[in-house]
Amino acid sequence: MAPDMLISLLWTALLQTVHMVAVAGVIGSLIGLPIGIFLATSGRGELFPAPTINKIVGAIVNATRSTPFIILVVAIIPFTRLVAGTSIGTSAAIVPLTIATIPFVARLAESAIREVDKGLIEAARAMGATPMQIVFKVLLAEAKPGLTLALTLTLVSLVGYSAMVGAVGGGGLGDLGIRYGYQRFMPEVMLAVVVVLIVLVQAVQSSGDALARRFDKKTRKN
Repeated sequence: MAPDMLISLLWTALLQTVHMVAVAGVIGSLIGLPIGIFLATSGRGELFPAPTINKIVGAIVNATRSTPFIILVVAIIPFTRLVAGTSIGTSAAIVPLTIATIPFVARLAESAIREVDKGLIEAARAMGATPMQIVFKVLLAEAKPGLTLALTLTLVSLVGYSAMVGAVGGGGLGDLGIRYGYQRFMPEVMLAVVVVLIVLVQAVQSSGDALARRFDKKTRKN
């Protein structure tokens, strides 16, 4: 394959991958983060005690997380068609990516929030803070570095998931690698796809780590 054609294909596939990861990451995080906050604050004796609902939501989250992604993609094809109007292509791939993101973010957010010192919560309660004030001014503020790392891990995982949807015509770098590198026996295309994926993951991880360190310093200063 000519170098200029390879570069063009890689650029188009990269844009598709970034689009899928960005949209699924944003929508999934906007839904998953509140669920994670609920799971971390709704146990017995916590800020919003609702242990029964907590167990039900937790079970649903666990069930979704335990489903292998490629099986999830196939299982929700009817729902994907309902939402996106098709089961193939970049727009369709965003649907299963988003659904996979929600429980992933929820559990990571729950873990980050539970790591906040319980003494800070008790101190805020003693000063008369309401549960919602404690959530926004104590839990989320103190958990910001952990939440940043959680979202970074989510985006990195989404890059890998986006490559997997290429197996079912989802577009992006995975689709390019399968169609040209595997089906047409072009190892140079497969190698190029792998290199671009590695660079993309490194860029996301490095940016997330730097942002988390910055938030951590601000938290310590405050």
